[in-house]
Amino acid sequence: MGPGGGFPYGDWERDIQAISDWLVAEALGRVKVRPLLAGFCDAMNAAGLPILRAISALSTLHPMYVAHTYTYVRGRGNVTSDIPHGAQNTEAWQKSPLKPMFDNDVTECRYDLTDPAQVAPFPLLAEARDLGGTDYLGLLTLFEAGGELPDEVHHLDGLMTSWVTDRPEGFAAKHLRALRRLVPRFALAAKMAKREETALNIVTAYMGRDAGCRVLNGQIKLGDGEIIPSVIWYSDMRNSTELCETLSHGDYLAALNQYFACTAGAVMEGGGEVLRFVGDAVLAIFPIGDGGYSPEEACAKALAAAGRAEDKLLRTNAARRAMGQPELDFGLGLHVGEVMYGNIGVPARVEFSVTGPAANEVARLENLTKETGNRTVVSARFAAHLDVDWRPLGSHRLRGVSGEQEVFAPPAAH
Repeated sequence: MGPGGGFPYGDWERDIQAISDWLVAEALGRVKVRPLLAGFCDAMNAAGLPILRAISALSTLHPMYVAHTYTYVRGRGNVTSDIPHGAQNTEAWQKSPLKPMFDNDVTECRYDLTDPAQVAPFPLLAEARDLGGTDYLGLLTLFEAGGELPDEVHHLDGLMTSWVTDRPEGFAAKHLRALRRLVPRFALAAKMAKREETALNIVTAYMGRDAGCRVLNGQIKLGDGEIIPSVIWYSDMRNSTELCETLSHGDYLAALNQYFACTAGAVMEGGGEVLRFVGDAVLAIFPIGDGGYSPEEACAKALAAAGRAEDKLLRTNAARRAMGQPELDFGLGLHVGEVMYGNIGVPARVEFSVTGPAANEVARLENLTKETGNRTVVSARFAAHLDVDWRPLGSHRLRGVSGEQEVFAPPAAH
């Protein structure tokens, strides 16, 4: 929402100062770029600076994306899209009206949308003109004071914005002065949002979303944690030592990541939380209870993820066979129990993970996949929550666990 709901717009300098103050105040809070852009544009329109369309592209640190873009169109709200790594090589960027800023080492560009010669090389300008736009201003705000403009957009640490007006005469001189004054303040708020997002992206990529959010919310000291019931997933890559010895380092790393895409990928797609990659093993949970699933839902999701992982493996191995590469395989144990979910380690170096007897037991269950010849083995406690045609595998002694444990394999279709 823009500055001062009910604010009596009408005094130009006062209104621009109010927008400036609002942007700084937003930067001090927990700002989100999408509503910030909408509020900013609505406020400028109310103040008499007619913004028809605005696009903001914010660089980000993310394993999949190089930037996020936010598009505002007056009367239509705004949308968000993600720009993948490598986008600088696409035709869309090569024909972007903002690219000449990088080519010419400048931080501002402007186009007359009523001039067909200026519009013709850039499809985005034609779109803006077709919306009713008459004038286009592009601005680049670097996040490093006095920093040099990078040669390529994917090296940018900053904010790219474009502003389109439908004022028949285009932007007036006072409009341009206001935008040059206000956009750096908008960029400041966007930078603060980026810092929070970057922290979340990093902890999510390395710890998982739930664990990362807990840490960012203050659960960072050694011993911080809680006991939670969960379905526990533990999968391990088969023949990894042989593959490591026979494949080149690059080929082995590629194979390992393909295996993780099958297993960890299936967990995340199914609503689970990947906690750790233990060498070539995947430790994950489907939480039960507050903020999680019912026991039946968690088990059903985990079993569905197991089936999805096998489907992914079939497709992966078909592609590997076609390329003359060795096939991959894995074993999977599924269990239900209470785990300690929190920080372990030493005070200066902690790791967020699960510990406890149930976490050890699921690893032992996974070992039984070799002995029983089944890719997936589940505990009796897990099987009790789902009414499916389980295949009994008998009772087995798990190393370090007293007594024998009855175990099962999923129906043959899985």
